[in-house]
Amino acid sequence: MKKFVIAAAAALALAGCAEPFSARVSRFQQLPAPQGQSFYVQAADPALQGGLEFSQYANLVAAELTRQGYRQAADPAGAELVVKFRYGVDRGREKVVSSPGFGYGYGYPYGGFYGGGFYGRRSFVYGFYDPFFYGPGFGGFGGFGGSDVRSYTVFTSELRLEIDRADSGQRLFEGTARAQSDTDDLTKLVPNLVEAMFTGFPGNSGQTVKITVAPQKRAA
Repeated sequence: MKKFVIAAAAALALAGCAEPFSARVSRFQQLPAPQGQSFYVQAADPALQGGLEFSQYANLVAAELTRQGYRQAADPAGAELVVKFRYGVDRGREKVVSSPGFGYGYGYPYGGFYGGGFYGRRSFVYGFYDPFFYGPGFGGFGGFGGSDVRSYTVFTSELRLEIDRADSGQRLFEGTARAQSDTDDLTKLVPNLVEAMFTGFPGNSGQTVKITVAPQKRAA
C-alpha cells in the first residue's frame, strides 16, 4: 500500500488562510441599539491583559465595535459596556483519507487548546465532515488503481466574546466563532474569527450561522 503524507492537502477542503475562511458563529444577545455607548475591551483571562498579542487582537475588536456605532473608552471606569474575549486553537488532529474516491475521517487528537485561555481543553465536537462547514463531504484524494492513504492535520480554532453592562454586570451578548483550518497560526486565525463574529453583528439571538470571510489580498 502506498502512503503519502501531504501537509498541503488540507487546503483543498479546509478554510486555510489563502482560501475563503469559513466559521460557524453562534450569538445570543439583548443589546440595545448602538447610540454611542462607551465600551472597554478586556481579556477574559486576566493573565493576558496588557500583553502585546492580546492588545493587537483587542484593537481589532474595538475597531469593529466602533464601526457598529459604539465608542471606545480610555479606561474601564469610563465605560458603559465591558467587552471580554478569549481565543485559542487546538493542537490539531490527523485526518486520513483513503482512495479510491472517498475518505475515512479518522482523527488523532494531539492535545488541548493553546492561546488566549483554552490550553488544556479537549477538542470540539464539530467533526471535519460536519456538513455545516464543508457540505456533505468531499471526493477523496484517491489514487489511480492503487490504495493510497494520505494524511494531514486539521486545527480547530475558537473565539468567544462577551459584553456586559459595566454598572450591573448584566450580560448583553455572548458569541462564539469556530473554524477548522490547515494552520494553527493565531495571527492569521484570530483576525478572521473577529471578522466572522462581527459579520451581521449582533445577529439574531439563538441563531447559528455560517460566515465566510474573503481571503486577504496579498501585496504585489
